[in-house]
Amino acid sequence: MTAARRTSRVRAPELRGRGWLNTGGESLSLADFRGRFLLLDFWAFCCVNCLHVLDELRPLEEKYAGELVVVGVHSPKFVHEADPEALAAAVDRYQVQHPVLDDPDLLTWQAYTARAWPTLVLVDPEGYVVAQYAGEGHVHAIDALLSDLRQRHLDSGTLQPGGSPYVAPEAPAGDLRFPAKVISLPGGTLLVADAGHHSLVELAADAETVVRRIGSGERGLVDGGPADARFSEPNGLCLLPASVATDVGFDVVVADTVNHALRGVRLADGSVRTLAGDGRQLFPHTPSPTASLSSPWDVAWWRDRAWVAMAGIHQLWVYDPRSGAIEVAGGTSNEGLLDGPLREAWLAQTSGLAADGDRLWLADSETSSVRRVEQGAVHTEVGSGLFDFGFRDGPADRALLQHPLGVTVLPDGSLAVSDTYNGAVRRLADGQVTTLATGLAEPSGAVVVDDHLVVVESAAHRLTRVPLGGVTSVDAFEHSTRRPVTEVGPGDLELVVDFTPPPGQKVDDRFGPPAQLFVSATPAALLSRGEGRGTELRRTLTLDPAVGDGVLHVAARAASCDTHGGVGAACHLHQQDWGVPVQISPAGTRRLTLPLAGRSS
Repeated sequence: MTAARRTSRVRAPELRGRGWLNTGGESLSLADFRGRFLLLDFWAFCCVNCLHVLDELRPLEEKYAGELVVVGVHSPKFVHEADPEALAAAVDRYQVQHPVLDDPDLLTWQAYTARAWPTLVLVDPEGYVVAQYAGEGHVHAIDALLSDLRQRHLDSGTLQPGGSPYVAPEAPAGDLRFPAKVISLPGGTLLVADAGHHSLVELAADAETVVRRIGSGERGLVDGGPADARFSEPNGLCLLPASVATDVGFDVVVADTVNHALRGVRLADGSVRTLAGDGRQLFPHTPSPTASLSSPWDVAWWRDRAWVAMAGIHQLWVYDPRSGAIEVAGGTSNEGLLDGPLREAWLAQTSGLAADGDRLWLADSETSSVRRVEQGAVHTEVGSGLFDFGFRDGPADRALLQHPLGVTVLPDGSLAVSDTYNGAVRRLADGQVTTLATGLAEPSGAVVVDDHLVVVESAAHRLTRVPLGGVTSVDAFEHSTRRPVTEVGPGDLELVVDFTPPPGQKVDDRFGPPAQLFVSATPAALLSRGEGRGTELRRTLTLDPAVGDGVLHVAARAASCDTHGGVGAACHLHQQDWGVPVQISPAGTRRLTLPLAGRSS
């Protein structure tokens, strides 16, 4: 096990960016947080792991109100995320209740040496960096560290509680608020997942008139009638075949995303029941059976089961409504674009599903790809990787998308893609990609109604009709996410993943190795030695200078348990994936350190 190295105290760099949100128009600096703990959350609104952290932080913010200020530093991955209006909508959509620094040029990201989304950095009341964490699941560690440090700063007088700089934005009115997905109901009406209102809305055939609402509108996980039931940012909807619905007593399966649950809705009376999930988030590689799920994003009926896009852990699951059984169907939980047998394929935040005979179509948002499951394997139709995207029509193997969230099978057998961050609807047919419509506000799902596609314009809070027969020209662009490149020397490179257990916890290897490290590279030939999986968080890699530049892919996890042990002792899993762009240079570093969790001083 590798412990984080103790270093001299490091002053927190100044916060620099394009502007601030949730401050009532005020600009803030580090001096405004002096006397309180400051937790910087480096995030991107495309990233489901970042969204998990937003929810994890809410109780911590409440517990240490007045003593801790959380500041989101939005450092975008996709071009669309750098649009200030898109960021403002995302802050509103995800109900971020703390100040957010807009950092489109990654100035503050680089100053704090962040390498992954999300990254958390804790600054003490005197303005020194005391800890850095990569990934999610670290709130228990931050809580333990704050508990350890706060009394020291109270005693010295350096902790001086104060008010919050957060200023809530004005909430817009309207029947829909960031709707996510839509399906047709047998009577000709439409059922919409109204994520921002934490409810479902049935609309008349005109796609505007509200027939009824299912859910109280309050965030929560509560079963019951339509006025009492509660959801938390529901997304996917799946209408069961009539014969199945009769047998099981509900008609629609709902991916209740932030509740990490599947819910069942009986249309006759609008009653809601929980089908799977206990409201807690499942983490990858959990060592024991669990009743938890992780951000289910969409649901589709295929092969006599409900298939679930389990976006939070990059997998596909299947749910049997007759037996109530739910299990993993595909994906290793590693994030990426790797085709192959369903159980061995790598997925990347699958957010849209559509069944078509012997094929199940997938929208893999983080690789900007469209993929299909057929004959027990995953095949990629459009897309090339985690950091390559754009807007280009043409042959499918050269076409480009930007973070698509939805797929819809059209009457002629072609596929409509809700190309969310391009604001477009694209069509995939016969190995060619064309564009049906542009100028849409983050389309996230669609359904065919007569000779039109009814598209969910999520950021415009409405449904829009798009003719199926049109084709429009586009201004093509191609982009690769450019993060700061690390110069490394040729030959041997020492890779160290720093990990220190939180206060009150220790590394516990009674049940096997407490850590795991997986390393690969793009291109694969960049690594001539050191690729693969192991149980040590330190490894010597050998880079081939003849290959040139590339990206190192590193996935690490480490477990820690309460030091007291015994009944009631808790264990926690810390984990993160990194994609580190590297450039081989004679003067480059011979040691690459990635902070998983640990104190800086």
